[in-house]
Amino acid sequence: MLDEAFAGRLARTALSHVAREYPNSIAHVMQGDADALTPRQMHPAFFGSFDWHSCVHSWWTLLTLRRLFPDSPEAASIAALADRTFTAGNLEGELAYFTRPEGGGFERPYGWAWFLALHAEAARHADRDWADRLAPMARHLAAGFRPYLTKLAFPIYTGTHFNTAFALVLAHDWGREHDGPLADAIAAYAEDAFGPVTDYRGWEPGGDEFLSPILTATLLMSRVRDQGGFARWFDGALGNGWLVETCQPVSVTDPADGKMAHLDGLNLSRAWCLRAIAAGLPDHGEAVQRIADRHFAASIGAVDGHYMGSHWLASFALLALLASPEA
Repeated sequence: MLDEAFAGRLARTALSHVAREYPNSIAHVMQGDADALTPRQMHPAFFGSFDWHSCVHSWWTLLTLRRLFPDSPEAASIAALADRTFTAGNLEGELAYFTRPEGGGFERPYGWAWFLALHAEAARHADRDWADRLAPMARHLAAGFRPYLTKLAFPIYTGTHFNTAFALVLAHDWGREHDGPLADAIAAYAEDAFGPVTDYRGWEPGGDEFLSPILTATLLMSRVRDQGGFARWFDGALGNGWLVETCQPVSVTDPADGKMAHLDGLNLSRAWCLRAIAAGLPDHGEAVQRIADRHFAASIGAVDGHYMGSHWLASFALLALLASPEA
């Protein structure tokens, strides 16, 4: 369960790296020598946590924990660091990077979606103006989803950052609160792309995946359909025994290898998806919860282990904890 002690563990882990610039993995298109910049020069707010998207969703983790445990020892540190980080100048610099001619595809769709989740969480902190400062970039990225979905002829099922369903879950959640037409567009795309899925027997997990292609799609369908419609879809897509026979926790052979460490994320993200869908499956809910719990137990210890995992895993642990029936 998510209690103050465990929340503190997650918060301390994220606080240790959101402002740590190096080591850093960058994906940066350069047109000349002038574009050879440090991470902090390119991303004055989100230069930490090894890469841009991990920094963004680690900030989502911190703000979420601050809201849930406002009297915790870490809450004041989170607020103070956020005040120093989410300045107008820093966030204008972040938006400027995305509006570069070369910046249109940067962090699409994974980082885009996590930024929307961060903005949604910031809006729940009424004592700060963080959401107002994040809003211009949130609107810019939200607007980018519409043309992206129009030209994305086929959903991307890979279990890494390009996964379509995962991004659309977060973007749809944000849209329901801040942009109804975007939420409707995502729901329509989900029906076209994932509605026809039946009898899933895909090749997963891949050796460096941190998302389940089918479970992210399943979670998305649970968001865009009513309970009855979703239950029927689930029976058609996963009523073949795949969950029980194939969806088992995986182990990491080398936590210092960033790609291999992804598999801890797979366990935690599967736990999140399974816990989130269980309530909408009256005929399968208890069995689904048990599978989720096994996945969660397999990797929760990695959240503050080697840096190749600790710079990002806390966010997925928190997603799974928030989806628990006890949350």
